[in-house]
Amino acid sequence: MKKIFTLLVVAAMFTGCATTSPSMAKLVNTATHTKVNAVQPTVAVFADLQVSPNKISYFFLPSQTVQNGGFDNVVNTAVREALIANGNADVLVGLEQQVKYDGNGVVESITVSGYPAKYVNFRSPGDEYLRELAKEMPNEGKKQNTQGAQGMGGLFGGLKLGK
Repeated sequence: MKKIFTLLVVAAMFTGCATTSPSMAKLVNTATHTKVNAVQPTVAVFADLQVSPNKISYFFLPSQTVQNGGFDNVVNTAVREALIANGNADVLVGLEQQVKYDGNGVVESITVSGYPAKYVNFRSPGDEYLRELAKEMPNEGKKQNTQGAQGMGGLFGGLKLGK
């Protein structure tokens, strides 16, 4: 009798720990509100890319942790290490990669090469540039006649499609 009672108490403990049902869940509004006339920040930023004339090459032996992240992680880590070792550039232009695999298809080593480059002269396009850009872009719905072909408006202005 004592064993049955203990079994019932243990069973009641496991079934008594139910969570709230979805119908009892409390809904929380996470929407954000902004002012209607609030000034929106400029999204576009221009920068120049200063590319080194000297091509670099970097040999990299990936650790097991880097390999666990996959092939893209191995390449990205090799590029990052190459940029750090060669003057802290921002990007490697003209990336070339030579990969050596072991018998199981795992990356044993990788050599990356390219031209290190840095972003310089960050600037906002400004209102004048945006007005000039708007003048150059054809409006949607207007037809252009380019050598008898009809061009598209919008982003692909002047592009001939078809024959």
